[in-house]
Amino acid sequence: MKLKSNDFEEGAMIPSLFTCDDRDVSPHLVWEDVPEGTKSFALIVDDPDAPMGTWVHWLMCNIPPEIKEIPRATVPTGALQVKNDFGRVNYGGPCPPSGVHRYFFKLYALNIGALEGVNEKNIYQKVQEHKIAEAVLMGKYSRR
Repeated sequence: MKLKSNDFEEGAMIPSLFTCDDRDVSPHLVWEDVPEGTKSFALIVDDPDAPMGTWVHWLMCNIPPEIKEIPRATVPTGALQVKNDFGRVNYGGPCPPSGVHRYFFKLYALNIGALEGVNEKNIYQKVQEHKIAEAVLMGKYSRR
């Protein structure tokens, strides 16, 4: 499985439009080479460089299997967003306190149609239990 964006390239700087320094909207994402048996997708966006440990920016699951693209600033119909470390259920863009941080957009193909009883504390475990494949897109950001 491959994950890409029209808004930034693998390993490149994420434009400020997608951060707390601007509109803080989610970037475009598109994927291909989905494995057979995929019944849904989950998306986890996190920053492992945060001073207090990994900071979670966006959690989404139950993305229908026919979806292969998330346009900028949208959430797929039927998807469930889960509370992130900003304390909200929608996307929270990069906003590092200092230095350059890495942001990992991780898409998971799952063997189950819907994750039940999912929350910010158990989503990583539930995704791992049902993961068929994973694709990662990493971007960087530093505040001016």
